[in-house]
Amino acid sequence: MAKSINIEVFTFNAFSENMYVLWDQTKDAIIIDPGCYQKDEEQKLASFIEKQGLKIVGLYNTHCHIDHVLGNQFVKDTYQVKLGIHKIEEEYLQAVSSYAPRYGFANYQNSEADFFIDQNDQIKFGNSELSILFVPGHSAGHLAFYHAEDGFCINGDVLFRESIGRTDLPGGNHQVLLTSIQEKMFALPDNTIIHCGHGGTTTIAHEKQHNPFCKLAV
Repeated sequence: MAKSINIEVFTFNAFSENMYVLWDQTKDAIIIDPGCYQKDEEQKLASFIEKQGLKIVGLYNTHCHIDHVLGNQFVKDTYQVKLGIHKIEEEYLQAVSSYAPRYGFANYQNSEADFFIDQNDQIKFGNSELSILFVPGHSAGHLAFYHAEDGFCINGDVLFRESIGRTDLPGGNHQVLLTSIQEKMFALPDNTIIHCGHGGTTTIAHEKQHNPFCKLAV
């Protein structure tokens, strides 16, 4: 079966963070976790969007650690879209400007959430919908975006290939993260493709079998 949603990944900033552009046949598109910070990164994103003829209609963060939000304001200003996050993440988003210079991002542009999203909400663009999963642990208000028909999930920093998100940052909790993986991520079909916040893709089946952090979840 042909996929109904196209996905383009860009790996940006010093943290090698993956940001995602999703669109369907209508050319309506959304951006998840814009990590673009340098001017050349912003230009690379903008050039792709222009070349594809996309209309950006939404902006979302899986969570609000610095590497996932560096390009929020650029996207908001350039495409006149509103930012959706989980309510719990608002304090983490507001805190970024206070520590960004220490990580070498002296020109970080602060952004604010325009609305809040949570488990059981739907993200709609064009003819498509994504389901939202509440998967805290790496961050207290972490979300993942799931499309059952195409069998993929954009899960930020919850699962990585044979690894999991770190839990030593503010809002992190190791046991809560494992519970999110066990109860939410591993409840997805085994062939679900997981698009991660860093590194390459994986599948639920692969992580059930090979992820050393999740053996108890099988």
